[in-house]
Amino acid sequence: MSRRAVVVAAAIAVAAVACTGGPSEPAPAPAVDDLRSRAERLAHEVIIVDTHVDVPYRLQEEMEDISVRTAKGDFDYPRARDGGLDAPFMSIYIPASYQENGRARELADELIDMVEGFERNAPEKFAVARSPQEVRRHFEEGRIALPMGMENGAPIETLQDLAHFFDRGIRYITLTHSENNRICDSSYATERQWQGLSDFGKQVVAEMNRLGIMIDVSHVSDDTFDQVMELSGAPVIASHSSCRFFTPGWERNVDDRMIQALAERGGVVQINFGSAFLLDTAQKQSTDFWSAYAAFLRDNGIEPADARAKQFRNDYWQEHERIYADVTDVVDHIEHVIDVASIDHIGFGSDFDGVGDSLPTGLKDVSAYPNIIHELLKRGYSDEDIAKICGGNLLRVWDAVENLARQLQGAGS
Repeated sequence: MSRRAVVVAAAIAVAAVACTGGPSEPAPAPAVDDLRSRAERLAHEVIIVDTHVDVPYRLQEEMEDISVRTAKGDFDYPRARDGGLDAPFMSIYIPASYQENGRARELADELIDMVEGFERNAPEKFAVARSPQEVRRHFEEGRIALPMGMENGAPIETLQDLAHFFDRGIRYITLTHSENNRICDSSYATERQWQGLSDFGKQVVAEMNRLGIMIDVSHVSDDTFDQVMELSGAPVIASHSSCRFFTPGWERNVDDRMIQALAERGGVVQINFGSAFLLDTAQKQSTDFWSAYAAFLRDNGIEPADARAKQFRNDYWQEHERIYADVTDVVDHIEHVIDVASIDHIGFGSDFDGVGDSLPTGLKDVSAYPNIIHELLKRGYSDEDIAKICGGNLLRVWDAVENLARQLQGAGS
């Protein structure tokens, strides 16, 4: 039974009990404005964690001061404060092309330097966070915590590289991105090099457990997912994935079997807000665009940075009416994970600043988290439930990953 059905059934049961005691007036439903006020209050009382915000890579292309309101992008300090966002994981995104040009590690270090600069330039507003305890402390201090996750394990060429990036503050690694790498196969790759994890990738999983780095299975192939589940002793996250139930056949999202496997091992699914992740129609439209775009680049022998490529993108979306999801679709995905697993295995992994002009109506930037909370309240979720969804579940997983690392390191000393 879905959460919504449970709420309705409970309401009917309460009404039936009341009737047995004689005539009575039913309790009035909360006014919409009351729920809106409650949503705004909750957004600023609970810790909101978002495991995937692509600010660093966006700013690498065009720098802005995110300590003040910016003209572009989805994230800055004022809007994060408006939305109650407390701990956005800064995505250290490494495009697959950097696997080929040998600059993956260099780019990763440059982007980490940038995130450290956010704190250095506005220490009263931002603070890098390297543990769940630091996230909680920065929340109490009134600063926005900036934990970091690496999107694409391409910079990991040796196990020693894991220690390097752990020391630099990386606390999750998305094992691959849009192409196979030396660790594992990608969900996007047409040919699978390793049929899951490489031998090196299996060592990476073990070393990430030992160091206390969360393993992220967004972007990986289904075979890779299954092998990670078998090998990891720590809970695993999908940092910015949604439910394949709504986008049948699209391997980038997680299916019900995978949701159950993550939950059985204590992990979480962090819902991606991109419309293509939420609606089958938007996903198919996105696939059509990328196919046309790749053909244009190939036929003209140009790279994405070429002005003609930008013009093609602009022209394409002027000629095609883009399909947008709605905030209710995000909550539908949240409820699906809850129905398949439980309230303890769901969170936010928006992909703000990463999915471009594909964000849902009502969720166009980081000021909009109260809109999700409002929809959850309308569907009957409690304050405790909402605290778990907003960040409590992810922090619990992070605590568990750290605890296992301490045990493993203690056993090896």
